[in-house]
Amino acid sequence: MASSTKKKRSGTKPRRTSGNPAKRPVIEAGPVTFGEWVGAARLRTLPLAVAPVVLGTAAAQVTDHALHWVLALACLAVAVLLQIGVNFANDYSDGVRGTDARRVGPARLTASGRVPAKHVLITALVFFALAAVAGLAIVVRTQQWWMLLVGAACIVAAWFYTGGRRPYGYNAMGELFVFVFFGLVAVLGTTWVQSFALPLEAWLAAVAAGLFACAVLLANNLRDINQDREAGKRTLTVLIGRRATQSLYTVLVIVPFLIAAVFALLLYPVAWMSLLVLLAIIPAILIVWTYRAPGELVIVLSLTSLSSVGYAALIYWALVA
Repeated sequence: MASSTKKKRSGTKPRRTSGNPAKRPVIEAGPVTFGEWVGAARLRTLPLAVAPVVLGTAAAQVTDHALHWVLALACLAVAVLLQIGVNFANDYSDGVRGTDARRVGPARLTASGRVPAKHVLITALVFFALAAVAGLAIVVRTQQWWMLLVGAACIVAAWFYTGGRRPYGYNAMGELFVFVFFGLVAVLGTTWVQSFALPLEAWLAAVAAGLFACAVLLANNLRDINQDREAGKRTLTVLIGRRATQSLYTVLVIVPFLIAAVFALLLYPVAWMSLLVLLAIIPAILIVWTYRAPGELVIVLSLTSLSSVGYAALIYWALVA
């Protein structure tokens, strides 16, 4: 009897599986739906791709009053496709590293084990390739061949955020690169290809766009601070702690409105209308300082991301009115 009991227990012992989702068998939990693939694209982050193009187009119209809508749409395509590519690349890289194994937000495709990691990687590469095609079209149209290097740098930066052996997103450099590429490069690049000029308005708008993007990243990392710390992901939030991150987030989302005040005091009084966006930003700040559960910060991500595009639309109105 004892031997049979022992045999029964040994027969029910769970098998060990690899901690790497790329080497783990796909979990049979039904096919992944189209909606889940769309969710993996993280649509709430797409306003961060739209806002710089809107701001850059507005700055271009300061010096060239014509709206070059074909180029503007091409810039928008590059920005959105790159953003989606980044999101799938992060899903892949964080998943195979195990960083997403205990995440607070929505489950990722790779980490869940329901989709082979290579399929997520291929999806990311497809979106990067589509962004490259749109970027090449801009270069051909404008004959600004040196911008091929800028485009290549954008794709490399997108991949190495969480990809490669030493991803900079794991070493407290994420905010710096986000500011550069989602702010300076995105806005100034959009302005340049439409007007071949970089007025002061473009630089101010680029700083504002970069700060909003950094704020979204900070809120995301604040939500995941405990999981990132356990996984060895050394984000800026992990290094400086919760309180300092809350303070930095507050500064980042307030400074764009100071920039709007500069616009208003210079030549564009309609820029005061951008203060309406504070109706979304103030609740986001309050949540950041008073949240009890990390999941509450998902609301902050949405509010901040949508605020960036609302801010951009109102600044566009101010600059072209």
